[in-house]
Amino acid sequence: MLVSRCFRLCTLCCRVVYSRGGRRAGGGGWRTLTGQTGVKYANWPVVVPTRLSHNDLGDLYKSESVQRYVQLLMKEYTDLCDKLQHAHLSESDRKMLIKKHTELLPLAEVFGSVEQSLKDLQEVASLLQSSSGTKDEDEHLTQLLREEEEQISSKILALRRDLIRALIPTDPLDSSDVLLEVVSGRTTGGDICQQFTREMFDMYQGFAYYKKWDFEVLNYSPADYGGLHHAAVRIAGENVYKHLKHEGGTHRVQRIPEVGLSSRMQRIHTGTMTVIILPQPVEFDVHIDPKDLRVDTFRSRGAGGQSVNTTDSAVRVVHLPTGISAECQQTRSQLQNRDTAMRVLRTRLYQSMMGKETEQRHTARKQQVGTRSQSERIRTYNFSQDRVTDHRSGYVTRDIKEFMRGGEPLDDLILDVLKHAEREALLEAVESGNGLKQPESG
Repeated sequence: MLVSRCFRLCTLCCRVVYSRGGRRAGGGGWRTLTGQTGVKYANWPVVVPTRLSHNDLGDLYKSESVQRYVQLLMKEYTDLCDKLQHAHLSESDRKMLIKKHTELLPLAEVFGSVEQSLKDLQEVASLLQSSSGTKDEDEHLTQLLREEEEQISSKILALRRDLIRALIPTDPLDSSDVLLEVVSGRTTGGDICQQFTREMFDMYQGFAYYKKWDFEVLNYSPADYGGLHHAAVRIAGENVYKHLKHEGGTHRVQRIPEVGLSSRMQRIHTGTMTVIILPQPVEFDVHIDPKDLRVDTFRSRGAGGQSVNTTDSAVRVVHLPTGISAECQQTRSQLQNRDTAMRVLRTRLYQSMMGKETEQRHTARKQQVGTRSQSERIRTYNFSQDRVTDHRSGYVTRDIKEFMRGGEPLDDLILDVLKHAEREALLEAVESGNGLKQPESG
């Protein structure tokens, strides 16, 4: 009996090891799935409908809505596999089906691993139950089974998290470089906003250095008392847009000013500034008719009497049909400033075009600038209480001076906001997906 059970355990372990290796081309475990049209997946636990939480991604697996959404996608995957078996498909139809099949394949592979692991866990539980009535001879085998049960259970939890991640909609622009702008708010006591805008500029410059990204200043318009009216920079590197896309919006500061007119009143002041994030895809082409442009030249508004300010080297380019403009005053060369301004203009026009294609009511720039009012804030920097609070995810961090250096504390907050946004995107996809069609019974 002992030999027989050991053999069964070894067989099970071999199958578990195989399932851990994944199922790629040839897809051993997927022949069964593709032959079961409209099946209900019995291994999924029955869960009472509850409000979806925004905690760990794995928690979303417990939601009945998420499970129903997965079943709909797996039914769609099954249908795609069946349709692709038919030889009588037009070339365009086949390409469309292959594209959708490729999109669903990662989810299908993880789902198959979950299903197989659940079967393995059930078999281990059965072996444990059958050995519970015996004594010394099976004590070692029972221990092995319990260890295997624990390992499979841990694997299932990890696979469920992978399953949820596979459901999260992807953003094709995540790998893009960005045009980042910082703009001082229009709040009374503008020196507060201008000083804060300069600190935010320094923070993102520090973050680019921390992430080993390139940081190219395209425009920098300083203000009094060491503040900043506006700046535009190009940040290039690995997955820049993915990390910075949620930084766009109104940022609020609360502090007792150290310099400037507002410092004469020793009380807490509130100001705002705006961050604008526009993606710069690796390949994009925006045709601009020279007849649609108005090019203005002027002297740089920089402080002092440096030579950069003694000639009309600064350039502003306006796209007349849309009213979108860009300017640059970074160098003494009018030609270089014009080239830089045209790069910025192309990026803004591209974002405007993308906004129309996705039926957005405004362009990303207008959405992020808003009215610059405090009610639209995405984050508050409270220097008096040494606290930074993100109002979307509820993330709170201390040591604000260290945070403003743009290193690990900012990276931690950005990752938390990114996870929050991914959960929101998944919940929206689940809601819209479940609303389109209901799962078939069979």
